[in-house]
Amino acid sequence: MYAATSPSERAAAEPSRVRGLLHVSAGPRGLRGLEQRAPLRALLPRVPPGEPLTACLTNTAGGLVGGDALTIAVEAEPGARLLAMAQAAEKVYRSLGPDVRMDVTLAAGQGAWLEWLPQETILFDRARLRRRTRLDVADGGRALAGEMVVLGRTAHGETVKTGLLRDAWEVRVGGRLAWMDALHLDGDLRRAVDAPSGFGGAVAAATAVFVGPDLEELRDGLRGLPVEDGAMRGATVVGGVLVTRWLGHDAQAMRRDFGRAWGWLRHRAEGLPEKLPRLWHV
Repeated sequence: MYAATSPSERAAAEPSRVRGLLHVSAGPRGLRGLEQRAPLRALLPRVPPGEPLTACLTNTAGGLVGGDALTIAVEAEPGARLLAMAQAAEKVYRSLGPDVRMDVTLAAGQGAWLEWLPQETILFDRARLRRRTRLDVADGGRALAGEMVVLGRTAHGETVKTGLLRDAWEVRVGGRLAWMDALHLDGDLRRAVDAPSGFGGAVAAATAVFVGPDLEELRDGLRGLPVEDGAMRGATVVGGVLVTRWLGHDAQAMRRDFGRAWGWLRHRAEGLPEKLPRLWHV
């Protein structure tokens, strides 16, 4: 004997199967290719003089739930300059079991400049996220890429107790594997967040990687920048990659520090304006 259920009850019990797709490529003269499938979209706003071609990525679904999958590929061809950025913070809601999967592939050709500028990814309690970011930079190319994670809607006093967060990076330079890393938290997230050897009570974390010349000089410059109260920042060079990490006991303070360091890096490394696009601050 089967219990009767309404269509709305069945929809609530069944995991979503969103399959978003976005491919953006730029050449020396501008946009070369754009492929998109809902809910992912790319907007191409006008930019001030001196800024690279900008693709502003948005998720029209307003968030992600268990079973959703996003595939994003961004390429700056040889000699191109491209900035790809998120329009707004991404929300990952409570899952009934399946994982949210995000697969991000970034490529910068010889003589190219590529920026992958994030907004926060906000995890709700019992959210499950698996994200993999792969960056491939040709010899003579330059790239600056990052991600930010916030555990709960901290402005509302919410916390994350359980769930899954796997955030993995793979960076190749000139075809060789230069750096790999994965943050993996599963089950009791609160314990890992509160542990002195873990997040030490921080509610937000971020990573930025840079591939290009003058890594040690940029590392030393980053270490000398003032740090926003409520945030912690460290920078190191590993395998030909400049890796900068943040932890934040105040998510907004960490975001401000992230933005300040990013602006400093893009200016020193590429001569771009020492500020982030206005859309990033909206």
